[in-house]
Amino acid sequence: MASHDASAPAGGATRPQEPDRVLVEIADYVLNQAIDSELAYRTARWVLMDSLAAAFYALAYPECTKLLGPTVPGTIVPHGVKVPGTPYVLDPVEGAFNITALIRWLDYNDTFLAKEWGHPSDNLGAILAVADHVSRLRRSRGEAPYTVRDVLAMAIKAHEIQGVLSLENSLNRFGFDHVHFVKVASAAVATALWGGGRDEVVNALSNAWIDGAALRTYRHFPNTGSRKSWAAADAVSRAVRLALFAVKGEMGYPTALSAPRWGFEDVVLRGEKVVLARPLGSYVMENVLFKIAYPAEFHGQTAVEAALKLHPQVKDRLEEIERIVIETQEPAIRIIDKKGPLTNPADRDHSLQYMTAVALIYGELTYQHYEEPIASDPRIDALREKMVVVENERYSRDYLDPEKRSIANAVQVFFRDGTATERVEVEYPLGHRRRRDEALPLLHEKVRGALREVFPAKRAERLFHLLAEDPALPEMAVDRFLDELHRP
Repeated sequence: MASHDASAPAGGATRPQEPDRVLVEIADYVLNQAIDSELAYRTARWVLMDSLAAAFYALAYPECTKLLGPTVPGTIVPHGVKVPGTPYVLDPVEGAFNITALIRWLDYNDTFLAKEWGHPSDNLGAILAVADHVSRLRRSRGEAPYTVRDVLAMAIKAHEIQGVLSLENSLNRFGFDHVHFVKVASAAVATALWGGGRDEVVNALSNAWIDGAALRTYRHFPNTGSRKSWAAADAVSRAVRLALFAVKGEMGYPTALSAPRWGFEDVVLRGEKVVLARPLGSYVMENVLFKIAYPAEFHGQTAVEAALKLHPQVKDRLEEIERIVIETQEPAIRIIDKKGPLTNPADRDHSLQYMTAVALIYGELTYQHYEEPIASDPRIDALREKMVVVENERYSRDYLDPEKRSIANAVQVFFRDGTATERVEVEYPLGHRRRRDEALPLLHEKVRGALREVFPAKRAERLFHLLAEDPALPEMAVDRFLDELHRP
């Protein structure tokens, strides 16, 4: 008897399949929807500034820079991508990896929190790399390059795709990592930047979903490690490759999400449907969170701020502390409530207790506090052992409330003599939309400081003016923009 393919339609006939609705909605949004929100464009410019600042700070860390550059040293790429702050000129796939690795390394770029969470500016590696390469190709043919405003528009759209997917689709509950949504968003916008149409964007998206999602193993005890700092870079480089395949005519898979047994929904989400919780527009960019004051996992930012306020009251009484109570939201307990040994910076910057202890002891928190010799300060572990982390149910509700989107923490320190500090509660971190006016001067300081780490003083000040103040920046050609940020 002839074998029968159980996946084929009855009678052996093939039927054309309509693509999954989510794929079509994302493709139509990327290709056809104009962004007319000036708030979104203004915020996108801040995101670009902020992300480049995070990238420039990361250049000081050898564990990051060892991963940068071409796969084969000395490779020359025609019309190559210029990686900001470096001498590298790379192909778009490697360029996307390099740019996002820098942006993401210090956990100092923007954040969006929902049932899933992530860092939407991770997508900038794909956007800048493809826009730069295509602009250089166009210029060589006498055609108009992309502008920075085109980059901002695609950043708004990538933020929106990743963020809206995050609202109601939780990968972390099943053990998978949020960088999968980065790959999906980057595949969509990269295909559009390559010049792909609706079919090509749908095909690239389907291949991105079919890739599956990385495990969150590298973000959690006992395996927390530096891959969490380059996982998004890996995702965007893969997205750029899939986008290039699509514009070359590589096929897609229409029911990549919904196919019974073999689709993403059945295999990864165990039967749950992928949904877009709201119409795609500019909501995510308008509500994105900035990491302004300190590099720390965002669910703990307000705990750090509360601890900094308590520092003057406890710095001279550390030996007298009996316990420290941290009230937090449920996602923080799931992600960054860590007891026991912390073996590397990636482990420490995802520990609510560690970052709170450092703030109480030192009155500040920088990336250097996650590294030796500070990490061996015995006072840190002594305070960690005295910490009690509890869920505040109101904080958990307000975290998911679309009108609030708070990320609250409260910290109180109790001493052995029966006295205690006040209970310090911080509901909205500095980078929250509700505290934008307060945060913008600090963002400018962050950008200025990062530029001075990489460029001579006069050039750094000129670049700050270009990024933060020059009204002509949106109309600047992308390739000329990256020329300005390159460091031969």
